[in-house]
Amino acid sequence: MRRAGAALAGAALTAAVATGCGIRTTSVPVDAGEAPSRMPCSLGGKETAAQAQPGLLPVRVYLLCASALVAVDRTVPLPEKAAGDRGLIAGALLNELLADPSAAEREAGFVTNLRSPLSVRPAREKDPRGTLRLSRQPEDLPPAALAQLVCTFAESEAAADGGTVVLGGPGDYAPRGYRCTDAAKERPETVLPTVGPLGGAGGA
Repeated sequence: MRRAGAALAGAALTAAVATGCGIRTTSVPVDAGEAPSRMPCSLGGKETAAQAQPGLLPVRVYLLCASALVAVDRTVPLPEKAAGDRGLIAGALLNELLADPSAAEREAGFVTNLRSPLSVRPAREKDPRGTLRLSRQPEDLPPAALAQLVCTFAESEAAADGGTVVLGGPGDYAPRGYRCTDAAKERPETVLPTVGPLGGAGGA
């Protein structure tokens, strides 16, 4: 009888401690629901794929989604004379990155870190071949914004030979070559691999 009383008192003490710690005891399994889902980072047919049309060029730009760079297909207005003109193509791509994502892109979780004012300027006479000058020093851009720019340029005619993106700014600093890597797409906040500073003349 004494042992039964002690066991009952022990059970009551355990329940009291659990209640005091904010733990709700239950014999029924509790369904906490599914873990929060990540952003889809996919348009899922909400927007049709970019197709070539008169005066429009299909392009691929890189936006941020779930802390990574993800490619999005778009079309940009470009005159026929733009073919092979790195400056015109780079300017059109930059405008796409500066624009707010569409409603479907925002719903899918896409954002851009590029902010105005920012423009592409002509290369200088002694710049290496394929140089694109920006209105701001590339290294002054937020790392993720620079990664967006470099990866977008790298997969277009704006890139120099070998896929390197050669960027300079308004100052007298020598241009640098930037590379878009898988690591940069996965972790755009990290510093991009560079080649340079580059020297020598070559023009656009």
